Amino acid sequence: MTTNPTRVFVARLLGLDVFDPLGDRLGRLRDAVVLDRGPTKHPQAIGLVVEVPGKKRVFVPMTRITSMDPSQIICTGLVNLRRFEQRGAEMLVVAELFDRRLTLRDGSGSAVVEDIAMERNRAGDWHVSQLFVRRGGSTSPLRGLRRGGERLIIDWLDAFHGTTDEPQGATQFVAQHDDLKPADFADALHEMNDKRRIEVAGELQDDRLADVLQELPDDDQVQILQSLTRERAADVLEEMDPDDAADLLNELPEAQKEELLQLMEPDDAEDVRRLLEYEEDTAGSLMTTVPVILPPEATVAEALAHVRREELTPALASSIFVCRPPLETPTGRYLGVVHIQQLLRYPPPEPLGNIIDTDLEAVGDQANVSEVSRILATYNLNSLPVVNADGRLVGAVTVDDVLDHLLPDDWRAQDDTSVPKRGDRRG
Repeated sequence: MTTNPTRVFVARLLGLDVFDPLGDRLGRLRDAVVLDRGPTKHPQAIGLVVEVPGKKRVFVPMTRITSMDPSQIICTGLVNLRRFEQRGAEMLVVAELFDRRLTLRDGSGSAVVEDIAMERNRAGDWHVSQLFVRRGGSTSPLRGLRRGGERLIIDWLDAFHGTTDEPQGATQFVAQHDDLKPADFADALHEMNDKRRIEVAGELQDDRLADVLQELPDDDQVQILQSLTRERAADVLEEMDPDDAADLLNELPEAQKEELLQLMEPDDAEDVRRLLEYEEDTAGSLMTTVPVILPPEATVAEALAHVRREELTPALASSIFVCRPPLETPTGRYLGVVHIQQLLRYPPPEPLGNIIDTDLEAVGDQANVSEVSRILATYNLNSLPVVNADGRLVGAVTVDDVLDHLLPDDWRAQDDTSVPKRGDRRG
């Protein structure tokens, strides 16, 4: 190992790229793993959690780290690509130590952990040496001088750390992972123990939590939703796509499902109720009720403005469905679809009614999933219009909806065993 630095603060390392000795990027640092050795010893730092391509988190032992500083991390390149699994007395620094409240041994009150320092000894082993904490309240001599309380650095042994069962904040964790896409944040959440998962989920804003929930396995979704107050659970369901909200509600007991629907805004609840009426394995059970819908008089310019909306998935943004008013599902008569490539080939004032693709037939809401998947594959489509028996558009099925349905229920939690693995799991 290099001789300097011998001490690093974890929060300053988060998100750094991890390289092998040849300069090839292996992944990005997401957490550090330490081993609890009891109340009278400093925890030993045994490895790093690195997010490798494919958004999988793997364990890199500290014995493989050749250089670590606030600019980059270099390891030997011998990395086991099996998904990281926490064991025994191991603790995750960011997930389990940041935001933890502890009691100071000098009697000056409590403090909250904002960062930790890892230090390397002469033998080359790493351990947790210091804590960067925020102390507030009347016991602090500097109360009022710094917004949010006094910050100070203390030795790990200068505090009583309590048990892992005690409540723990999640402000730091959420802030440190604000850059993650919902699917990646969901991966991190899924790897946590039940207590920590609920604490972190509770810290998220409603819209962020809704996006993350949609990427979690069913069991995690139900656990988190049931941990919320009924009012907040209804608010989060309103922020979810109607089809995802319907899927989640279907996992709940009937009485709880109805209670949450009653608490939701009537318009949002109506969309979800319509989806709940469909039999499983039908187009109606998979579709979203809020695709991009415009009248034939709308122009190319208006259509482009609609598909630019940030909340739209790429699949939904690929098609504009043209209908007679009313434009909310179920609409007036469905006329056809305009693909985004067509929008790019025509001048902005061109009415959509002049460029409709009438060759693509809509699928009925009672059609089987196998028929939907066959049409999507045959015509290389990202989405497919769904109509009811009266020819009114009731929604759209996207290719990701079909994939989610066809894959095993636990696909989000499955490991990729096709990736070659090198090195040992620990050490």
